[in-house]
Amino acid sequence: MVKLHVNGKARDVDADADTPLLWALRDDLGLTGTKYGCGMALCGACTVWVNGQPTRSCSVPISAVGSGKVTTIEGISSSAALAVQAAWQKLDVAQCGYCQSGQIMSAAALLSRNPKPSDADIDSAMSGNVCRCATYQRIRAGIHEAAAMLTGKAQHKAEV
Repeated sequence: MVKLHVNGKARDVDADADTPLLWALRDDLGLTGTKYGCGMALCGACTVWVNGQPTRSCSVPISAVGSGKVTTIEGISSSAALAVQAAWQKLDVAQCGYCQSGQIMSAAALLSRNPKPSDADIDSAMSGNVCRCATYQRIRAGIHEAAAMLTGKAQHKAEV
């Protein structure tokens, strides 16, 4: 039995210590918003926050999380995360949507660190997140829109 702190609650997980965090979240805790993509921490679909940092849950064993605080797409509530979600809806960023929980987790982490990111900042922060539908321009526009929402500045009409 391993104790994890997920979305503000202590949860017991009946799994081996080397079980990837992704599978503990999905299979043991029923938090299916975090997606399996590649299993090698390359695509970003499985991104969650551990102690506020974007983390690829497919490659982190639950034993490595320890007493860390895990936040999944179901549990994000920061102003940056809410702005990203609102911008995503406003600009219709998602296409198929499969990668979007990971995209949103990474984008919200970026805006928490840097509320006024440049295109280069966005490209760097999001480089580990793959979108098979190639909505990268809409993702970038969504992050700029979310930044504008956070800073209270009107955003120019984004080209998507």
